[in-house]
Amino acid sequence: MKNQYQRFYILSVAIILIVSVYPIFMVFKVLASYLNQGFVTSDNYPKYVIPYAPIGIALILVVCLMPVIYKLFKRWSLLASSILGAVVFFICEIGFERISVVESQAKLPLESWQLSLCIATPEVLRAIGNPIYAQNNPAYKVHFYLISIIIILAVVNVVCGFTKMFREKDFSKKIPLVAQLISVVIFIGLCILACFTAFYRNGTINISALSATLMCIFFIVFGVTFGVYIGSIFFGKKKILSVVVPMIASIATTVAMYIGELILMDGKLYRFGSGFLFEPIGSISFAVIDFIVIFVSGATTYFITLLINHKRIYTNFIE
Repeated sequence: MKNQYQRFYILSVAIILIVSVYPIFMVFKVLASYLNQGFVTSDNYPKYVIPYAPIGIALILVVCLMPVIYKLFKRWSLLASSILGAVVFFICEIGFERISVVESQAKLPLESWQLSLCIATPEVLRAIGNPIYAQNNPAYKVHFYLISIIIILAVVNVVCGFTKMFREKDFSKKIPLVAQLISVVIFIGLCILACFTAFYRNGTINISALSATLMCIFFIVFGVTFGVYIGSIFFGKKKILSVVVPMIASIATTVAMYIGELILMDGKLYRFGSGFLFEPIGSISFAVIDFIVIFVSGATTYFITLLINHKRIYTNFIE
């Protein structure tokens, strides 16, 4: 069993390092320019240095220190490692946000430059009526922070859970941990795809079928990832805790992502098509398809957590 844990530890560290190669490269590129000039030119600014570089740094630190964290905190190791990951993330994030980006003699906070990239293209901004750079509007960061914290919590949950499983020879949570691993791997994969493709948005608020499909999947998986996280915490408890609460958490997380999009897009949402399903309902920005996405996120979480708790629920029912 000790050999199993050692292999798991080496593998987890290696995977985190490999996944974080590009974010860490971005860190060195930005810091080299900043230390040399006191700012970063737009040409030397890699896309999405925030929040993914701080996420990578936080996860590398937590995963590498997991044996020490587990030894010191035992049953509280998940809480301790989650707090450590979140604190390191915010320290790095806030530090990077204070760096300035210079383009055409204009000096902007890094966060404002990142906002312009996140929204996508100047054409999109003009289509929705926003200025190209939304300076002094930190509200959009709720969007990034939600993604970042959920990735950190989910990955830490997997690493800490398997550490405990191998060290204590307790395999009772193996199924929810595997479910969490699958969900967070898919979500991180979608985040990486979004970084390099922006989900193929076409420069207008009315996006293509491919772009709409990818965005819907992203929102659903985002909610499911957090829902499964909550489900793994309450695994084996009564149905209301192990199934219903995760479903509610998934729905709330997906709604929060939509709110982040509304903030990012100045009260508007990308339109996935034309017709009844896709038109905003009355004066609100949400369309029927948006409510369907929210429902599917909750329903998917419900069935996943119901499935992984099936034996325990059945036993409790009999008793």
